[in-house]
Amino acid sequence: MTPLIEARNVTKILAGTVPVTLVKDINLAIMPREFVAITGPSGSGKSSLLYLLGLLDLPTIGDVLIDGRSTNVMLEDERAEVRLSRIGFVFQFHFLLPEFSITENVALPMRALGGLSARAAASRAEELLSSFGLSDHLRKTPDQLSGGQRQRVAVARALANDPPVILADEPTGSLDTLATSQVFDILRDLVTRGGKTVVAVTHDLNLAARMHRRIHVVDGRIASDEATALAANAQ
Repeated sequence: MTPLIEARNVTKILAGTVPVTLVKDINLAIMPREFVAITGPSGSGKSSLLYLLGLLDLPTIGDVLIDGRSTNVMLEDERAEVRLSRIGFVFQFHFLLPEFSITENVALPMRALGGLSARAAASRAEELLSSFGLSDHLRKTPDQLSGGQRQRVAVARALANDPPVILADEPTGSLDTLATSQVFDILRDLVTRGGKTVVAVTHDLNLAARMHRRIHVVDGRIASDEATALAANAQ
């Protein structure tokens, strides 16, 4: 089976008077329907690794493959198309556009990718938001919602183009306990019921233990990569 995302000998170095290595010698394959946690100390490079896997940044050395295709040889327009069609992103801070309704926010990736009319994109956006319990808020702007509701909108936006992979950077980091549980359950259901692959950077080890695989990063390197006890017990 071809990995959805594969990192081969990936290193990222920030140039400067004193170069800084963010990640080093990463070899990693993300397979379909995996629920993966990336953990590590602050400054360990876990978010940098996620951005490289999602083509938000480019490696200094090595290559990231999407569906078996090298992204090193792609032009930026092609990488942008791959990001829009194959990968959805959820961040700690939702980055919703405040001047747009939540329906318009969710429709934006569809409009950027093309292929759907404005009406069809709005209709799919409303369906996604309704599936996350937000049908009563479709015309509201992000500042009219709670933090947990805004993060559900962010997940809906990540799903707008029906990508096989969702990459999440501390998706519950700014939420209270109840909202954290709700957002985590949504991400888990995307895997178990929706057939998606979810890779999430998290500092919450309790959440990481409830995922299927944990990649622990220390000083920019993968220190361990193993199934969690939850996954092992399910086998």
